[in-house]
Amino acid sequence: MHLIGQVIFGLIVGIIAKLLMPGRDPGEFIITILLGIAGSLLGTFLGRMLFGAGYQAGWIGSIIGAILLLAIYHAFAGNRAVV
Repeated sequence: MHLIGQVIFGLIVGIIAKLLMPGRDPGEFIITILLGIAGSLLGTFLGRMLFGAGYQAGWIGSIIGAILLLAIYHAFAGNRAVV
């Protein structure tokens, strides 16, 4: 059940991050879930660097992590032409 919860949490976080971040974003359903899960991991990592070893990212930290991942994607993808 924990895995299903993580997937649902990742989907919600990924959708919120995509709504808050303007521009063309990667992916479909699976990419959105992966973006949210990776954002949660990134949010936890950054929180532990700032606040100590016991920090776990909640909704806000996860969304910030997912937005950072989208910003990195936009920086590297730039204005690629889709063929």
